[in-house]
Amino acid sequence: MLIFITFILYTIFVALYSWWKLRKDNLKSQDGYFLGGRSLTGVVIAGSMLLTNLSTEHLVGLNGSSYKNGMIVIAWEVTSALALVFAALFFIPKYLSMGLTTIPEYLEKRFNNSTRTIVALFLMISFVLTLLPIVLYTGAINLESIFDISKLLNISKDQGLTLTVWVIGIFGSIYAVFGGLKAVAISDTINGYGLLIGGLSVPLIALFSIGNGNIFEGFKILYNYAPEKFNVIGSKDSILPFEVLFTGLIINQIYFWSMNQTIIQRALGAKNLAEAQKGLLFTGVLKLFVPVIIILPGIIGFYYFQDTFYENQDMIYPELIKKIFPTTLIGFFAAIVMGAVLSTFNSVLNSTATIFSIDIYKRHINKKVSDFKMVKIGKLTSAILAIFSILVAPMVANAPDGLYQLLQQLNGIFFIPIASIMLAGFFTSYISTKAANISLFFGLFFYVITTFVLEVNLHFIHIWGIEFLLNMLIMFIFSYFFKNVKPKINIKITKQTKWKYSNQLSYMLIFFTLLIYVILGI
Repeated sequence: MLIFITFILYTIFVALYSWWKLRKDNLKSQDGYFLGGRSLTGVVIAGSMLLTNLSTEHLVGLNGSSYKNGMIVIAWEVTSALALVFAALFFIPKYLSMGLTTIPEYLEKRFNNSTRTIVALFLMISFVLTLLPIVLYTGAINLESIFDISKLLNISKDQGLTLTVWVIGIFGSIYAVFGGLKAVAISDTINGYGLLIGGLSVPLIALFSIGNGNIFEGFKILYNYAPEKFNVIGSKDSILPFEVLFTGLIINQIYFWSMNQTIIQRALGAKNLAEAQKGLLFTGVLKLFVPVIIILPGIIGFYYFQDTFYENQDMIYPELIKKIFPTTLIGFFAAIVMGAVLSTFNSVLNSTATIFSIDIYKRHINKKVSDFKMVKIGKLTSAILAIFSILVAPMVANAPDGLYQLLQQLNGIFFIPIASIMLAGFFTSYISTKAANISLFFGLFFYVITTFVLEVNLHFIHIWGIEFLLNMLIMFIFSYFFKNVKPKINIKITKQTKWKYSNQLSYMLIFFTLLIYVILGI
């Protein structure tokens, strides 16, 4: 009972604080609802970005993967710092100078309306069929395990998970539907601090216990128990071979942190360029420390449980929490987990509603729609997509390589084709609209066939790299035969004041990313 009470109290506190901060905000305008009134500061952007990115697909999925495969999966996290440097120095200055609300808007300015519409549809399908269901299901795994909901209600485990998915989905959609981006960002910031404190406490308490009161001795014992788990290089048949860093992984990371609407929307809502760059680079700093929260506990789980959960690796994190936390803290941590789930879920809902309202509804259904009607359309879209995602969520159960690996495999269907045309459009004026559109569909079908239809003996991230190169080749070839009918719009970058420490912090992020690989690769 005490666990449940502390869970409810913390959850209510976050909701009430978010409402209090929003009570005087105008949420009826397009910018007010979808971009938080373009008033977000660097600290809020970083907190919201981090918690939007970090959810139970990381806490559950990535810790489950590190439990089974070791520290090699750290590549998903630390290479994010490099991508955030790209986002801060190259992408966000252009986005803000153009006054963008969505990424597809840029594609219309660079190519045309058809490219914008295709990508908008790709993004919506990607969010609803991949990210949202996996976030909901991993959250349900954690909360069902912590509270023993199935046992409490005398129902099957599958029924308990389904019920938990519905509760999380309904509660999460309330933030997105009624509060817009600013409500999401404010609640993210609070939950972000909670996640950092609670997430760090998991390995610290565990190492304190393992080392009999000495955290450093606990880490030494952990390392000596399974030194192979700390290797970040691995072999060619590893779940994440070192070589993928130089093929498709960096393309995926640049896309995720520079072009993914769910993430970059926080920076688009910044009050100015300096605050946007602060937010992006602060996020990069945090990402270097995040493995302590979402990878190290998985290895600690191996110390406690050995290979007991190898066939069900996504259970290791909730089991570890129940083992090391006193009863009084489990409810608090469950609330933090709930906050992490809600953060990603309602952020993606808000971004999807933004894309549909601005890139689909306003462009193709009602071009003269008022801001007030646009916000209503956005709210209705969020509600419909939330219900659909809740229905899809149970279908992702029992992924053979874990839910996090499944998420990344599914993301590749849409991420790499979009990244290809974005990068081509960003850095060259040669690529034509028809060539970009052809490349989008080629990339999608190529990846689906080589990853999910044919048995290609190649890691899916290497396939990302091959797909990216083929997409580029196709765009250059078809641009020779299909030139732009109208002259390319000249996108001018107005002079803005960047953050004075952006270059220095960028160099530091690059240095420490390389240092991590040097230290853990020896």
